[in-house]
Amino acid sequence: MKVFDQQAKHVFITGTAGFIGFHLARKLLHLGYRVTGYDSINDYYDVNLKLARLRESGIDTGSIAYGREVWTADGNYRFVQGDLTDKTLLDRLFQTSGFDYAVNLAAQAGVRHSLTHPYVYTESNITGFLNILEACRHNPVQQLLYASSSSVYGLNSQMPLSEHQRTDHPMSLYAATKKANEMMAHSYSHLYRLPITGLRFFTVYGPWGRPDMALFLFTKAMLQGEPIQLFNGGEMIRDFTYVDDIVESISRLIPLPPEANTGWNTRNPDTATSSAPYRILNIGNSNPVQLTRYINAIEQELGVTARRNLLPMQPGDIPVTHADCGELEELTGYRPRVKVEEGVKEFVKWYRDYFQA
Repeated sequence: MKVFDQQAKHVFITGTAGFIGFHLARKLLHLGYRVTGYDSINDYYDVNLKLARLRESGIDTGSIAYGREVWTADGNYRFVQGDLTDKTLLDRLFQTSGFDYAVNLAAQAGVRHSLTHPYVYTESNITGFLNILEACRHNPVQQLLYASSSSVYGLNSQMPLSEHQRTDHPMSLYAATKKANEMMAHSYSHLYRLPITGLRFFTVYGPWGRPDMALFLFTKAMLQGEPIQLFNGGEMIRDFTYVDDIVESISRLIPLPPEANTGWNTRNPDTATSSAPYRILNIGNSNPVQLTRYINAIEQELGVTARRNLLPMQPGDIPVTHADCGELEELTGYRPRVKVEEGVKEFVKWYRDYFQA
C-alpha cells in the first residue's frame, strides 16, 4: 500500500468523480496537498463521464471496487468508491487517515429531479451529510467545508442575494435539503466547536460539467440540430459562475477556518455567522446575465443558430439569481471574475474534444 507524503496537509473530498469535486481535487494536488477522494459513482448521469474525470486525475478506473483504495502513480491522490450513507466506511477512513480538512461536495443534485425522486435527496443530502458531520465530530478536522446552494434563497427576491438575508422559504426539496444542511452544520459547530463553512454556489459551469445543466444540454442540442428548451419563455437571469472561480475560492478558504463571532447578537442574529465557529458564504460571479446572452455565447462558439422552444416556468425554479460576494472577497482577497463568453469558449473547446463533435 502506498503512503502519503506526511509533510503535506491531507484533504478529504467527497464527490471527486463529480464536476466540482474533480476540479477541486486537481487544484489542491497542484497546490501540494494530499487528497483522498470519495464518490459513489452513481448513475444519476453518464457513469462514463465520471470515470473519465477520474482517469484524467490519474486514477486507474479498472482497479476501482467498492471500498478499495486506488492510488495515483505519484502517491498523492487516493480514491475510494463509497456512498455517503455508508457510515462504517466513512468512519474507518476518518479514523485511519488523519484528515486535516474535509470538503463535502457529494450530494444528489438537481432541482427538477427532486420533484420526482424525493427520497433520494433525503438519503444522500440529509443522512449522508449527517455521517460526514459525525465523522468530523469524532475525528476532528481543522475545518469542514460543504456545498450549499443559491437555491436556498427560494422566494427571496431582494437582489443581490446576501448571506445576511433570511432563507426560510425554499422552492424545492433540493433547496430544502441544502437549507437543512446549513442548520445541521450550525448545530454541530455549536455543540462540538467544529469550524464549518457552508458555500452557496451560484450556477456553476465549465469543462467536464454535468450533462443535466443548461450549457451541456444547449450545446448538445444545437450540434444535433435540435431545439433548446427555454423555460419561463427564456426570461431567466442567472449568476453563471465558472468552475475555476469556484475552486480558486475554495482553495483559498481551506486554510482559513471560521472563528466565533464575538459580537454575535442573540436578539438580532446574523444569519451568516454565529457565536460558534461557523459561517455561510456565497460564491458567485456577481454579474448576472440574461439567459439569451448565455445562448448567444454558445452560438458564437459553435457557429450555429439555436432553434428555441419556449416553455412555461418549471416548478421549483428561481427566475433571478445575483450573488453578493463581498464577504468572500474580504476573507480571501479574491472575487470570481471569468466572463460568460470566456467560460463558454472553454466549455465548448472541451466538449468538442471529449465528444469529437
